[in-house]
Amino acid sequence: MGMGEIRAWVVLENGSDVFLNTERKLPKAKIRRVKTEAIVDTGAVMILLPQDFVEKLGLRKIRKAIVTLANDQKIELDLAGPLLLTIGDRQMTTDCLVGPPGCTPLLGQIVLESLDLIPDPAKRTITPRPESPFLPTLNMKSGRLRSDSLAACLERPPSAFMDRV
Repeated sequence: MGMGEIRAWVVLENGSDVFLNTERKLPKAKIRRVKTEAIVDTGAVMILLPQDFVEKLGLRKIRKAIVTLANDQKIELDLAGPLLLTIGDRQMTTDCLVGPPGCTPLLGQIVLESLDLIPDPAKRTITPRPESPFLPTLNMKSGRLRSDSLAACLERPPSAFMDRV
């Protein structure tokens, strides 16, 4: 482990398999799953998984993206998903960047923000923010979205937001 390097254990599952399991169309034992240790990279935006993990999980390649590396080199990588990611008792569904086979999995900012986890360099761990020990707290701050307009949205039925065709 490098100096100041933070690693975390993650469980990665094929999101489509998990959905089929909830619909009782796939037994739980058939959900494609990988448990691995990943490096927490606060300079990265997304999660990066090695191609062999993506293949083992049976994730579908969705599109391509241009990725800027730490040395400012730009490369094209595939995005794949859906991926269900679990750290401790927190879960999220996301897509992932596909790295070369055998590369080290990386957890980026989207995972940390979505799961409301903070890195602790002294302990070399990630932990829930003290303000949200049980569930992630997600911010919905925007110049265009005021709390009174959000409250109005929550009070209206979904059909009120659908376009009439």
